[in-house]
Amino acid sequence: MTDFEPFYDVNLSYDDNYAKGPFGAFAAALADGGAGDSANDAEAQAAAGTVDFLGHQVNLPFGIPAGPLLNSRFTTAAFRMGFDLATYKTVRSRAWGCNPFPNVLAVHPKAADGSLTPGSAELDEGVLADTRYEQPISISNSFGVPSRDPDEWQPDMRRAIEAAGPGQLLIPSFQGSRVEGMTTDDYIADHVATARLVTETGADLMVMNTSCPNEGHNRLLCHDPALVGRITEAVKNEIGDRALAIKLAYIPPTEVTGGWGPERTIVDDSALEFMVRETAARGSVQAFSAINTISARLVDADGRQALPGAGRDRSGVCGRAIRHAGLDMVARLAAIREKLGLDYTIIGLGGVVAPEDYAAYRAAGADAVMSATGAMWDADLARRIKAAR
Repeated sequence: MTDFEPFYDVNLSYDDNYAKGPFGAFAAALADGGAGDSANDAEAQAAAGTVDFLGHQVNLPFGIPAGPLLNSRFTTAAFRMGFDLATYKTVRSRAWGCNPFPNVLAVHPKAADGSLTPGSAELDEGVLADTRYEQPISISNSFGVPSRDPDEWQPDMRRAIEAAGPGQLLIPSFQGSRVEGMTTDDYIADHVATARLVTETGADLMVMNTSCPNEGHNRLLCHDPALVGRITEAVKNEIGDRALAIKLAYIPPTEVTGGWGPERTIVDDSALEFMVRETAARGSVQAFSAINTISARLVDADGRQALPGAGRDRSGVCGRAIRHAGLDMVARLAAIREKLGLDYTIIGLGGVVAPEDYAAYRAAGADAVMSATGAMWDADLARRIKAAR
């Protein structure tokens, strides 16, 4: 285990992290009230100017996506550490339990650069996972999108929104919940009800998760663009002028060979373009956040299931392993944006562990960049990116 203390303690349960966290430098930032460095950060940002992010002026379009910021203590600490975009952990319309502990393991792909390739055989054959946390970090994400009851998360989300400093923005994340016996109309209605609960906190924008890796490898909502279109239209009708972003998993292009000989290969990106046409092109979605995780079968050194429990042979993998896939998705979203003449915002994430990763995502077409795993293991990441500009 690294001697650095991540702000989410992987050796504790989700509930213990929720009650006792954050840890490390994030805990220190809360304890000192954000004095000292925060004032210096504010002065530096005032000199650097702000940029527009979905109608809000932010210091640096960099932050932490939905996942590790469990409540207002975590989001407030993130603001104080210089992360100007802080995403509140995905909430639901009802209380929802977490997968059994452990939820996080270190993941070690076979590739020399530590990357995973979407669609590769390795994802099904098995990827080694254990407790050797090494940089650049990749980890499992096996939580099941737990949520507190709205009676608890709504007042806490209000506190999180109010804690944002000048040039900072709290972004709530939400999703609908599938329960036995629910019809498609019921599922859509649950998204709308949850979005309504978010608006009641005073939030000016929100991101909808369509890519939960724990819904099942073949059940991701974003694999059904037509349904995503129906849901986002209904949600947008509920939230009005507030900006709506959706978080996507990796949606692969397909290669079609033919035409003028077998050497001619055409990349067909119609699946991702269909998602854009069903959402952003219809005005229901103003931003795409990509990517979430890559689903993989995780095994221990003996080839056995690494995470205990039924239905947990696979997990979403995040961190450095998915950097290439995230950059690819952002570049393709940017190309589709230009092709269709649209102006949606692209939020790039996946494998951002160093300032050069932030720069690579911006160069690929991202308007904003976020880091979950990288930020967990490097609380100074936002400040290092600002220093490198």
